Amino acid sequence: MKLNATIKKLICFAFIFTINKFVRAQFYNLPNDYSFGLLTESVLAKKDSAIHNSIQPYIPFFSDKYKFVADSHKIFKYITEDRFLDKVFYDHLLQFKSKNQKYYITVDPLLNLELGRDGEDTLFRRLYTNTRGIIAAGSVGKDFYFETMFAENQSMFPNYVETFSRNAKVVPGQGRWKVFNTRGFDYSFSSGFFSYQPFKNLNIQAGHGKHKIGHGYRSLLLSDNAFNYPFVRITQQYFKGRLQYTNLYVSLMNLIPASDKTVPNTEPLFQKKAASFQYLSANLAKWLNVGFFQGMIWQVPNRRNRQQFEWQYFNPIIYTNLAYYGLNNKNNILIGADLNLKLTNSISAYAQVMVDDLSNNNSIGNGYGYQFGLKYFNAFKVKNLFLQAEYNTVTEGSYNSPVTTDTANQSYSHYNQHIGFTPGNGQELLFVLDQKIKRFSLNARYHYQFITFNNYSLYNNNIVNLRLGYTINPSYNTNISLGLMYRDQEFYGFNDSSNKTAYVYLSFKTSLYNAYFDF
Repeated sequence: MKLNATIKKLICFAFIFTINKFVRAQFYNLPNDYSFGLLTESVLAKKDSAIHNSIQPYIPFFSDKYKFVADSHKIFKYITEDRFLDKVFYDHLLQFKSKNQKYYITVDPLLNLELGRDGEDTLFRRLYTNTRGIIAAGSVGKDFYFETMFAENQSMFPNYVETFSRNAKVVPGQGRWKVFNTRGFDYSFSSGFFSYQPFKNLNIQAGHGKHKIGHGYRSLLLSDNAFNYPFVRITQQYFKGRLQYTNLYVSLMNLIPASDKTVPNTEPLFQKKAASFQYLSANLAKWLNVGFFQGMIWQVPNRRNRQQFEWQYFNPIIYTNLAYYGLNNKNNILIGADLNLKLTNSISAYAQVMVDDLSNNNSIGNGYGYQFGLKYFNAFKVKNLFLQAEYNTVTEGSYNSPVTTDTANQSYSHYNQHIGFTPGNGQELLFVLDQKIKRFSLNARYHYQFITFNNYSLYNNNIVNLRLGYTINPSYNTNISLGLMYRDQEFYGFNDSSNKTAYVYLSFKTSLYNAYFDF
């Protein structure tokens, strides 16, 4: 076929083009915690910044002008002269480096010691999370960077999180669990990757983690809501950094048996599904960024859990799989685009659109969604005051398995959670306020969610999150926080029943990743 030949030529051209001899440079992955990341975002929001930050964790190909942004903790000016206090309040716990700078390694604790009560819990149970872990990172020479993290956890959750975890068989975003003390949850998770940058404008990563695409609190294209997954990520830049192109190849999993038979006294293997994502980010002007996205969940393996790859899985050219298969193929294709408009050095407007299924041949209709939002940094000229407003809507026909002759689950999911819009099908309006004064911080969020099922109103959520924190060590974002999470879930058609949570907590935590309990 002429189309096949054309696509193959494009693939060959893409790989040849990426091996040009660029000049080498430093590379980084930045912390993925939403609140902590605002310190860096406030710098990147300025009109003269040309760094692509629409895919997280993002890899800035820094110019000398913006190289300081990589070390986010340097935004904090507090430095003691006491070596012990430096270790507690500024430095990494352990640091190893050679005099000739051939290697540099840091080791830090990963903690979440949280204790609280739910005022709406009639049993007035003590709720807690006890996380102990370690994170290590380092570089070897100028081209190789690595990071690894492991944590062991025991938790007693508020009722709505407990109910979700039991039904989904996973703790939100943190994997499978086993019973702890009758009603508690025992679970662990790990992540890690290595990053190799042989040329200035080419970065290759492989590991176990998750990603997010977009400028909003939520993402309709690819979110970091679900558990970690194995991945290979190839990031390239062209035309003096105006274009950044990302290919992401991942292995997802359905928590259903992969075969009809299971060996006695062993745990079944779960069904895997391969996925590939392409994202093209273009700086059309210093104040305007647009992005184009294609995602594809490939048909799951056979009953022996053997994946039968087609050559198009490795196709790195965006939208060519869409042209080859179409939106309604047995493989689940999702496309989209986003936009970030810097109105001033402090105010940005962003938008995102997602299209999954336009066949309109099922009872819940077409699959599509869109997002609009505003960000205001240093609002009203108050240093480090951040305001955000965002609206999302996603129809029920989105993210579902394509219509096939078998029962394979090719939905846009991993470990029984969406990798798209976190709350599910429906609408959400949210507001964010974040204020930092030296090491103190105040973070407030309000969510209104309207969820539908089979084209009927199912329930709405009103969620308020308030957190007052103090950053102990910004090197790995260790903080102590006092917080309140109030959630009022009101069901329709069930005698107007409601489900309320008023969770007050105190935590000592290392905040390096996002965990979404606002659903």
